[in-house]
Amino acid sequence: MKYDVTLKGKVYEVVVEHGEAILVSVNDVQTSVPAAKPAVAASVASAAEVASTPAASSALSGETVSSPLPGVVISVAASVGTQVKKGQVVVIIEAMKMENEVIAPRDGKVSAMAVEKGTKVDTGAPLFSLE
Repeated sequence: MKYDVTLKGKVYEVVVEHGEAILVSVNDVQTSVPAAKPAVAASVASAAEVASTPAASSALSGETVSSPLPGVVISVAASVGTQVKKGQVVVIIEAMKMENEVIAPRDGKVSAMAVEKGTKVDTGAPLFSLE
């Protein structure tokens, strides 16, 4: 699986096969890429560093709900300020041509949304937070 990881102003193209990460290329971030996009962590040693960047962690307050698997966000069913019930679908992630629903773990209000439709996420990447 191929990942493009943006970290500290550089884009790392990484291919992960059979549990091994192979660095394909490193490029500077293009100015047309929005800086406010959430970090996307790949299955490489720096994944923890990406997920703990101030941009990813400071935007989310309250209980953060993380991605249970790597994939692409294909639907976001709630926005900031939306009241959700326990078990309600908030985000749908496509992985291996399967749609995986990420549900609210409890009743609450969505206080922050870290992803949008089309965002690539890895296991443990923050998706949204509840207050």
